[in-house]
Amino acid sequence: MSKQRVLTGITTTGTPHLGNYVGAIRPAIAASQEENNQSFYFLADYHALIKCHDPEMVHQSTREIAATWLALGLNTDNVVFYRQSDIHQIPELTWLLTCMTAKGLMNRAHAYKAAVDANRDDGEDSDFGITMGLYSYPVLMAADILMFNANKVPVGKDQIQHIEMARDIAQRFNHHYGEHFALPEAIVDEQVSVLQGLDGRKMSKSYGNTIPLFLPEKKLKKHINKIKTNLLEPGEPKDPDTSTVFQIWQAFATPEQTAEMRQAFAEGIAWGEAKKQLFELINGQIGEARERYNELLENPAEIEAELEKGAEKARAYSAPFLEELRAAVGIRKIG
Repeated sequence: MSKQRVLTGITTTGTPHLGNYVGAIRPAIAASQEENNQSFYFLADYHALIKCHDPEMVHQSTREIAATWLALGLNTDNVVFYRQSDIHQIPELTWLLTCMTAKGLMNRAHAYKAAVDANRDDGEDSDFGITMGLYSYPVLMAADILMFNANKVPVGKDQIQHIEMARDIAQRFNHHYGEHFALPEAIVDEQVSVLQGLDGRKMSKSYGNTIPLFLPEKKLKKHINKIKTNLLEPGEPKDPDTSTVFQIWQAFATPEQTAEMRQAFAEGIAWGEAKKQLFELINGQIGEARERYNELLENPAEIEAELEKGAEKARAYSAPFLEELRAAVGIRKIG
């Protein structure tokens, strides 16, 4: 039985935070150890250019995110871990797919429609500030997936549409040029936590409410102390199910630890004590990885070597496959 190909992209904007770790990195690293999967993980630096036009920020984020995955134990011998921009076949495939993609399909993309709606609400022209990168990035995402004929793509609910678009594009190409692409399936894990941030909203860089994953101990404690709580005093029972402190605790704790903290909330644990215990729990779990992360940042050549190793493995798939696709569309040697 052939292995299922599972593909995950990580956009290189910003510094990884606790929400990224719990929602994407931790389950993906666990999945990479499964024998029946062939896992592809890539740093989506072309995608980063859609939102971020600061070259130093894109470069720094690429380094930090690669170091994060390596520090947390991604086994690069067991997976294909690469930088998107190292696989030159991907942008070429993007063009082949663009020529088979209906404009109407792109018009329905959620991100594009949201940008148009925001412009209209602000009294601007519908296309104000909208680049072709934003408009057509579902095609680039389709190329990322189809380049390696991924069977499964773990995504959040907001990304399901993009996998459906990739299927649509693949089916259209297959119908026109013959069967070349597997049809990818979106995998949404309902058990994966979506962490709340400092202000109680979803933890997100766009809200500025994140807790960076590898903060030094003192800064981590300071961030955790900023988590918004209510005015209930020590001794007064507190509702764990409406508490950001408890929600983050639950994402890192064992079932036994979660039950103990739920009881502590019922008994009126002080917010300061709850935050102190949360800090100790998280710090205990990430301390060793934080040390490794800092070592990697101080030795960027080690990170680069891992990415180059991954790129070589990725190109072993992408180079011959693109030649097959070029021939299929009629781009081949004469005679």
